[in-house]
Amino acid sequence: MSSQVHREPGRFAGLKIAVLLPCYNEEVAIGRTVAAFRDALPTATVYVYDNNSRDGTIAAAEAAGAVVRTERMQGKGNVVRRMFADVDADIYVLSDGDLTYDAGAAPELVEKLVAEQLDMIVGARRSEVELAYRRGHRLGNRMLTGMLARLFGRSFTDILSGYRVFSRRFVKSFPVLSAGFEIETEISIHALELRMPVAEVMTNYLARPEGSTSKLSTYRDGWRILRTIVTLYRIERPVLFFGAIGAATIVLAVLLAIPLAITYAQTGLVPRLPTAVLVTGLSIVGLLNLFTGLILDTVVRGRREIRRLAYLAVPAPRA
Repeated sequence: MSSQVHREPGRFAGLKIAVLLPCYNEEVAIGRTVAAFRDALPTATVYVYDNNSRDGTIAAAEAAGAVVRTERMQGKGNVVRRMFADVDADIYVLSDGDLTYDAGAAPELVEKLVAEQLDMIVGARRSEVELAYRRGHRLGNRMLTGMLARLFGRSFTDILSGYRVFSRRFVKSFPVLSAGFEIETEISIHALELRMPVAEVMTNYLARPEGSTSKLSTYRDGWRILRTIVTLYRIERPVLFFGAIGAATIVLAVLLAIPLAITYAQTGLVPRLPTAVLVTGLSIVGLLNLFTGLILDTVVRGRREIRRLAYLAVPAPRA
């Protein structure tokens, strides 16, 4: 596998660069996409991983000079997992096979990653063509980006961009868990959680060529991305997640207990026994959530340390 990744001359001398293009039914665009990246990075190997296409995607990619492989498990996340596991390189350029991302920006992104010893650069999308985005995509992207910033403290301006450049140590320390288009969100959170050196560069974003259709579902994939953010927040921030639930439960218990306390102070009786039982149950549940968050936080810190050590075991990219 690694023998097929060529060495870049000149400013990229000594670096093995791989261009990764996950693909599903992109016969119309994949040939031109491969050609564009081969022109931008002349001696890099372009890998096309086909995801059960039913058209001529494989033939078009092979004709354009790409190394073509197949991933049978459906979904972009599954394809990226296979790519990151199989391909051996120093620098990885991840893009889509639909000719929407600017391949000409790849040398600039690679050079910046190496010069500043970064682990990821996001190609934030800039487009003057309204048709380049699906309906509701801009709004959804802004909402999800804002949520990520509020939950994790910082974010990117375009967390859903599929155009990214990675170092080897990012790729080989990233445990891909996503199956579908939520993979970009998981990548972003992984970088933020390990406090990796990252950057964002504005790149042109174009409309799909005629005859090519998007595989995204605005609402279904938006829901999956939102669910991924909440799930990863629960996993990575258990004190805040379970602490918020516990605090809300205890506050509710206190509010219900106030009338009981007043009645008891006046009469010495607790006439509303079901309410008293409910208050007791809510208090127990609230305390259990608080302690669950504290215990899981210890586990998460240990996991984060292990992931950080695995990340540091791979050297930074150097020309």
